[in-house]
Amino acid sequence: MTQYLADTTRHPHTSDQPAATADWWRDAVIYQVYPRSFADGNGDGMGDLPGIRERLPYLRDLGVDAVWLSPFYASPQADAGYDVADYRAVDPMFGTLHDADGLIRDAHRLGLRIIVDLVPNHTSDQHEWFKQAVSEGPGSPLRQRYHFRPGKGAGGELPPNDWESVFGGPAWTRAADGEWYLHLFAPEQPDLNWEHPAVQDEFRSILRFWLDMGVDGFRIDVAHGLVKADGLPDIGAHEQLKLLGNDVLPFFDQDGVHEIYRSWRRILDEYSPSHSPNLRPGALPGARIAVAEAWTPTVERTANYVRSDELHQAFNFQYLATRWDAAELRAVIDRSLDAMRPVAAPTTWVLSNHDVVRHATRLSSDGKTYDVRRARAASLLMLALPGSAYVYQGEELGLPEVTDLPDELRQDPAFFRAAGQDGFRDGCRVPIPWTSEGPSHGFGSGGSWLPQPESWARLSVAEQTGDPASTLELYRAALRLRRELPGLGAGESVRWEDAPEGVLSFLRPGFVCTVNTTSEPVTLPVPGALSLASSAVEITATGVVVPADTTVWWAV
Repeated sequence: MTQYLADTTRHPHTSDQPAATADWWRDAVIYQVYPRSFADGNGDGMGDLPGIRERLPYLRDLGVDAVWLSPFYASPQADAGYDVADYRAVDPMFGTLHDADGLIRDAHRLGLRIIVDLVPNHTSDQHEWFKQAVSEGPGSPLRQRYHFRPGKGAGGELPPNDWESVFGGPAWTRAADGEWYLHLFAPEQPDLNWEHPAVQDEFRSILRFWLDMGVDGFRIDVAHGLVKADGLPDIGAHEQLKLLGNDVLPFFDQDGVHEIYRSWRRILDEYSPSHSPNLRPGALPGARIAVAEAWTPTVERTANYVRSDELHQAFNFQYLATRWDAAELRAVIDRSLDAMRPVAAPTTWVLSNHDVVRHATRLSSDGKTYDVRRARAASLLMLALPGSAYVYQGEELGLPEVTDLPDELRQDPAFFRAAGQDGFRDGCRVPIPWTSEGPSHGFGSGGSWLPQPESWARLSVAEQTGDPASTLELYRAALRLRRELPGLGAGESVRWEDAPEGVLSFLRPGFVCTVNTTSEPVTLPVPGALSLASSAVEITATGVVVPADTTVWWAV
């Protein structure tokens, strides 16, 4: 008997209200929308808020709990909106504040929470603060809100220190008046000085602005980067780009960031009680949360961001970076759960986002080819783990990385910098396909800002809907089962079962997950009733044959 799952009938999430719990975020599945690539509502080839609003029922039926929106603020778009010129305005390319308000209200009516991106490490060089600081010149009080420094050398012609930009090249640019300013990313993204009280006051005000608009939380961009070491010391003779995320650097993961997040937590808690006078009509009950994008050397350092008086979640990049290998996966799962347990925070799991190669490509044997079978297995493993999971738009369709974009169409600033960057982030940002026909596979009537492969027609939402063997229906079934099976969702541990080399098997209350990471089928005892499988399994009189690169869920 060959099976994918016991019951292939779709049961979309149709509740208009989620469970009224303060702790909804502990087991939430949060879907990342990259606004320019999700849905185009006005036919200009660029995704926007009206397009997202129209597609909210799709996300409700997929079964996610919340939607995280990458930046849609007013911006010159030097780094796809992560260079913010006005934190309280919507960029016209995405719509208006009225559109944002309508999107939030519609999401809440559908039982979906909204998380918005916040970019506190840097502003755009077109932000009024920075423009005025530049125009006023050395000695301007506004320059103290950024990191302006005189250069080294007889004429100040050398950067103030040896720091390198994440995008390649020096982390300093010289202004026309001779002073240098710090930018850990593109020159159009000057870093803020978080020692300055005006910076701290401004972001507390920004938090309140969007909480008053009704958002349910924030994803904190570069949460580990706000505070720099005293004196901005040199790093020395290191390949700094290779150190990122692997070592404590003077511009990342400084202990001073935690006092900032304690002050933010107090604001979030003000808006969290269901009886709070700050809540507007239609708001969903439960906590207002913040999740840290914090690249740290260890998961133990990551846990510092989610202590009980700080942020609620932190992305688990150690898990994202793990190869498709049973021993390595088991080790990182154990380390992640062990690190979060002392601070009573949920572990988060993520496989793809707007900054990394899509896992349908990244997890292949060579890291370059399309391997949807392995991607499906990895997704079921992730969704079976205790805690919260993040899904990047299009992964539920099994989309691969686009690796053949013409150079002249690339937009990633890393592509135009030094240090061997190759613009890989454009390949995961190609607009997703909704239909098999049309100029942009249903993305919008005016084409798409990055070209979609023709092969994506067969991966579209329309083509996959109703096909029980499709990746979309696999995600829909998995998210439904996360709600229905008592052993899935929140938790802090798994119990590992004996398994052959290359196979993972763990037990949660009423549930077993089996993962074959090898290139050959394995025969195992049947542990319970088959619930779901990423590839067809065969149940015989002697056991279950689990194919290569396959994950199976069992109810016990």
